[in-house]
Amino acid sequence: MKYPIRHKFYAKRTETDGIKFPSKKEANHYLDNKLRVKSGELVFFLRQVPLHLPGGSRHVIDFLEFNSDGTVHFVEIKGYDTPMGKLKRKLVESLYPINIEVK
Repeated sequence: MKYPIRHKFYAKRTETDGIKFPSKKEANHYLDNKLRVKSGELVFFLRQVPLHLPGGSRHVIDFLEFNSDGTVHFVEIKGYDTPMGKLKRKLVESLYPINIEVK
């Protein structure tokens, strides 16, 4: 008997606009960003932006949002924030002059 493979944090893979997202929460944030672009609040946004770390590793930011007022936000969507995720974010924030928002 085969059992379905489940995510260890119970995230549900979701496809929206032909894009596969690892969770419903991230897909919903994508849809919210599309509405914010239409309303003029956001100029544009990028998905899955890699930031390179020492040792050949990298940390991927879920969304890079460019607001119409000129501000830029680095956003990560988390259902459950792991200790490794917190550590990598601290490392990224110490190497780059950015602040990562967790939603």
